Amino acid sequence: MSHADDHSGTRRDFLYYATAGAGAVTAGAAVWPLVNQMNPSADVQALASIDVDISGVEPGTQITVKWLGKPVFIRRRTAEEIEAARGVDLSELPDAIARNGNIAETSAADENRSLDEDGEWLVMLGVCTHLGCVPLGDGAGDFGGWFCPCHGSHYDTSGRIRKGPAPENLPVPVAKFTDDNTIKLG
Repeated sequence: MSHADDHSGTRRDFLYYATAGAGAVTAGAAVWPLVNQMNPSADVQALASIDVDISGVEPGTQITVKWLGKPVFIRRRTAEEIEAARGVDLSELPDAIARNGNIAETSAADENRSLDEDGEWLVMLGVCTHLGCVPLGDGAGDFGGWFCPCHGSHYDTSGRIRKGPAPENLPVPVAKFTDDNTIKLG
């Protein structure tokens, strides 16, 4: 019996394992750039959350900021606007869901759409849910809220669809107060 018969296959096994290991490392190195390109770019990650100064927003006015490439309406509502929004019979709404990213899915009552308990602050994506147009604000439309002139969607003072082809209420993004004068989006 020769010395090679005692160790038959050992060298061959080593070559198989070494080749398989090198192939796995090479495949991983080739696939990594393809997977990594699917991550969001640095400019998108930088805008994933922004702080908005609201110290200059007076009751009855709104500001529009750009967040993740979309307009966001931040409105400081008057007592009359809050009263009008809270006085709506929910059975009259075409979309009875709040569409609020801050809370679990619930009814479209004004209390479930405003940012604070008093209902003074309303934050919504300013994109019509029909075809993505930007509605006009400052009391536009038949319900004193927003109006999309492109296709005739009317939103009330809580951003809920009331009339027109839009299927859903204006969505409320994830937002919170970080202090009395700052709202953080995202």
